[in-house]
Amino acid sequence: MEIATWNVNSVRSRQTHICQWLEQTGVDLLCLQETKVVDPDFPRQPFEALGYHTSISGQKSYNGVALLSREPLQDVIIGFTPVVGAAIAQDFDAQKRVISGVIGDVRVVNLYVPNGSAVGSEKYDYKLGWFEVLKAYLKELCKDDREILMCGDFNIALEDRDIYMPKKPDHIMASPAERKTLTDVLNLGFQDVFRKFNQEADQFSWWDYRTRGFSRNRGWRIDHIYLTEQLYGQAKRCWIDREPRGWEKPSDHTPVIVEL
Repeated sequence: MEIATWNVNSVRSRQTHICQWLEQTGVDLLCLQETKVVDPDFPRQPFEALGYHTSISGQKSYNGVALLSREPLQDVIIGFTPVVGAAIAQDFDAQKRVISGVIGDVRVVNLYVPNGSAVGSEKYDYKLGWFEVLKAYLKELCKDDREILMCGDFNIALEDRDIYMPKKPDHIMASPAERKTLTDVLNLGFQDVFRKFNQEADQFSWWDYRTRGFSRNRGWRIDHIYLTEQLYGQAKRCWIDREPRGWEKPSDHTPVIVEL
């Protein structure tokens, strides 16, 4: 089984790319982030024509997550609230960033983590608070016997080797507080499956549109797939598919795929 994650930076702008990629790869499940469309306007038909079922949670112009699956997903959960309750979720579900479903005997959690804007900003505090709710959410999911695959755009490079050039401690997506809060989440029992197969630096999933980031490979690895222990042991390979980033008018991210 192959499962992939891809921040497409607008599903309607990139729907031709997504269809082309699905036809090429035939992955069993594709987790999308930053779909930027309300649910009634989500372009289901092109994906359904390829044999994919759609589970979606979106909003106008911003955020949005979706699951495209070969087989219908079971127990689809949208947002934090159904798992942790309104008191813990607070207002963090106002932004559509979390969706999960069960494929086979695996719970797949698809996330679009807030960017945070700048260290010390209001949006930065929001990002750290969002992770605290994510931790509570995952603790509840881990009470189930199912293995969990957590993936998405995390907007954090966990190590300096995940960035083309080391950044100062006050740089967004690489600050000590961001890295610590993600590490705290992973300590619930998750491992980075990409690093199981590739320890090299300069392996990136996002390149800024500006300054010829992609052609110069000045990128960041901020799109991750994390697995619980048994699932981690079952992983056969994990890789970054750079090809779609080179297509005309691409997303600034490219897919990451794991084979189980």
